[in-house]
Amino acid sequence: MMPWIIFSTPFAVLTYFLIWYVPPFEQGKVFWYLIFYCLFQSMQTCFHVPYSAFTMFISNDQKERDSATAYRMMVEVLGTVLGTAIQGQIVGGTTNCPAEPDSNNSTTVNMSSVALDETKQAYLVASGVICIIYVLCAAILFFGVKEQKESGRRKSQVLTFRQGLWLVMSHGPYIKLVIGFLFTSLAFMLLEGNFALFITYALGHRKDFQNILLVIMLSGTLSIPCWQWFLTRFGKKTAVYFGISWAVPFMILIVSIKSNLIISYLVSVAAGVSVAAAFLLPWSMLPDVVDDFKVNNPDVHGHEALFYSFYVFFVKFASGISLGVSTLSLKFAGYVTGSCSQPETVSSTLKVLVSPVPVVLIGVGLLILKTYPIDEERRQGNQKLLQEMLDSEADSESETTALGSNV
Repeated sequence: MMPWIIFSTPFAVLTYFLIWYVPPFEQGKVFWYLIFYCLFQSMQTCFHVPYSAFTMFISNDQKERDSATAYRMMVEVLGTVLGTAIQGQIVGGTTNCPAEPDSNNSTTVNMSSVALDETKQAYLVASGVICIIYVLCAAILFFGVKEQKESGRRKSQVLTFRQGLWLVMSHGPYIKLVIGFLFTSLAFMLLEGNFALFITYALGHRKDFQNILLVIMLSGTLSIPCWQWFLTRFGKKTAVYFGISWAVPFMILIVSIKSNLIISYLVSVAAGVSVAAAFLLPWSMLPDVVDDFKVNNPDVHGHEALFYSFYVFFVKFASGISLGVSTLSLKFAGYVTGSCSQPETVSSTLKVLVSPVPVVLIGVGLLILKTYPIDEERRQGNQKLLQEMLDSEADSESETTALGSNV
């Protein structure tokens, strides 16, 4: 797994930087950004799949894996906070709209040209800083984490990729978990993707939207330990219902009342608490599905990466749907890119995208997750069965070793 992480890091850094670089030609810019964005996402997948699958190779104990997942997600959200703060603070000062338009047209054009150049430079500087952080974190991962090989591989059943894929995708708990979180992830991606525009154009808090986004991510970071305690105390399915649905009343509140900066910050704090649950719980429940698969298929080993890779695929699939729906909706509403003012239809569309649509998607996702069969009793039972399997394999290996030494 580690070679994929090391291989993808320099290419991910390079492609990310080139996404924010403005090429010197006009025609073909669309292909430039499309190519480098696709390459960056591919390199991110090469990094993210083995990185997330490492959880299964750190420990065989469920509590230790849950704890490691909580630490990992808290640092990931903290990294998102850091990235948002870096890019927001560097770029934010160069993208202010003038309070009043200048009567001298040539002066306005010159000022716009200077502001555009400053914005380009700011995005390059911000992307460079983030690239340095990326390389530093990859180096810490490489030197600080060691992969533990799974025992008992000599008894493994040799399967082709297609056979393994069929076994994984036909495992009922995995399908229900993935589809349920596909809907809830799509809901939060729609909320996150359009919340900045909603704050700017629907609520009119243009100068505060960067700070509001930071409040959401900081609230999410600080809430992850609380959700970790909650799921260990009351169970993961209960944590899903409480955590995912926590944001629903506040989604409705933000579009139902008159624009108010204080209420916007309060809603941001509450939304961050729910975003933390949406970040943590899927990755905390995925190892339980892998354990359940191992119990039902004791002779099949080494397919953990399939579970994680296809979950990453569905997360990216939800992200693509979110971007497509948001872009098309705003285009039909008359959104003008770069304009300091937007038509009233844009405000109405943003209200729909950050409240009614996510609420419906959350409801559908929770109904699907209600059928998810791995509760606390089954999870603990799987842990005992797996421990018994490991003990029996260890005993058979020790007997084989002793017999060989006698011979």
